[in-house]
Amino acid sequence: MVDEADATGELAQMYAEQKSAWGVDHILKIHSLNPPSLNAHVVLYRTLMYGRSGLSRARREMIGVVVSALNHCPY
Repeated sequence: MVDEADATGELAQMYAEQKSAWGVDHILKIHSLNPPSLNAHVVLYRTLMYGRSGLSRARREMIGVVVSALNHCPY
């Protein structure tokens, strides 16, 4: 993975767009060696969480929490 401090060019710009108060999430950093993959991940996430759906945003988040718990994932 490329750390935020070491990112340059396109990756640094993508990190800046995705940075939260805690920095860039590790789930995004795993794509750091392939910026198009990072972009695709972000587009998929935004589509799933913010796109048109019969599910509310809250329900989508709840599904994510349950699936993470079932997978023993702390994320």
